[in-house]
Amino acid sequence: MADYYVKLENLAVGYHGKPLIHDINIGIEKGEIVTLIGPNGAGKSTILKSIIRQLKTIGGKVYIEKEELWELSYRELSTQMAVVLTERMKPELMTCHDIVATGRYPYTGRLGILSREDEEKVDEAMEAVHARELGNLSFDAISDGQRQRILLARAICQEPEILVLDEPTSFLDIRHKLELLSILRNMAKEKKITVIMSLHEIDLAQKVSDQILCVKGEVIANYGTPEKIFQEEIIRDIYEIENGYFDPCFGSIELPRPKGEPEVFVISSGGTGIPVYRRLQKENQPFAAGILYRNDIDYQLARLLAAEVVVEEPFQNISDAAYQEAFRWMETCKIVLDAGVTIGSCNQRMEDLLKAAREMGKLKQLF
Repeated sequence: MADYYVKLENLAVGYHGKPLIHDINIGIEKGEIVTLIGPNGAGKSTILKSIIRQLKTIGGKVYIEKEELWELSYRELSTQMAVVLTERMKPELMTCHDIVATGRYPYTGRLGILSREDEEKVDEAMEAVHARELGNLSFDAISDGQRQRILLARAICQEPEILVLDEPTSFLDIRHKLELLSILRNMAKEKKITVIMSLHEIDLAQKVSDQILCVKGEVIANYGTPEKIFQEEIIRDIYEIENGYFDPCFGSIELPRPKGEPEVFVISSGGTGIPVYRRLQKENQPFAAGILYRNDIDYQLARLLAAEVVVEEPFQNISDAAYQEAFRWMETCKIVLDAGVTIGSCNQRMEDLLKAAREMGKLKQLF
């Protein structure tokens, strides 16, 4: 394996000497964000706990800048690596400031007395996670989301080269999820801190990560860039999705399409159909859609939610075959919904389709 900042070489992890996952071989560049995804119980936390030495590895090696993990002293490791796990801390009589300040202990003397410079770093870390106002509050008195921000501040305060986080967005509302991941991205790209974490929100993992590690089964299922990993087939296989779809275009999980013969035909383009598709799905109403070009954003969702989609190739004039197929579905359906379609030189026949629906007495305009 080529030289990397962090290397997992033939790593085997598990419990009581029994490997749960083996033959883990990956390399991580300095400043990369690597995210572990996979179903519950697959072993994501086990891998992370082995990397931070909370669990003894069963086989193989972990290298940090060519130094083997288990050869580092605890002091050396604590100045290189910071950790934020999901286990609940229950400190007594400690303020949030006190918790963050413990991140400086690897740099203080035996008495743990913080210098003025240490205090400044504590303040900077709390400012980075927008938690200055929490400093004097008891750690036991704040919300789970606020605790997560304080623990991240403690990790930042430690000034690590590597940051390991197990489900850091748990307990956070959407605003603070985005805020936390933005902080991690800035740390990785501006300070070249290597981030290794697990996430359940695969849509966020797709957007923030440089590399994705897919954990399922006894060996790593897949490893690579988000562009490589976030494909319908790969995500369906990892999570064994049989009751819905993963949409790589939107980075979203979609519920199954309504079953049955379409009673509604939706005419749209350029995104006007998306809210209509979702509304019909919520009402469990099967529908058909068209005529949609394959490069239209409406097509990306219609192919998952619509019972039938009438399709045309990009930048081509609407063919007789596509027009006749759409016309047949309009005859079959009870309602034709005009969600709004932009008519151009290639799709002029959409005007004829709308006129035909109007003459059938089925056309309803939504704008």
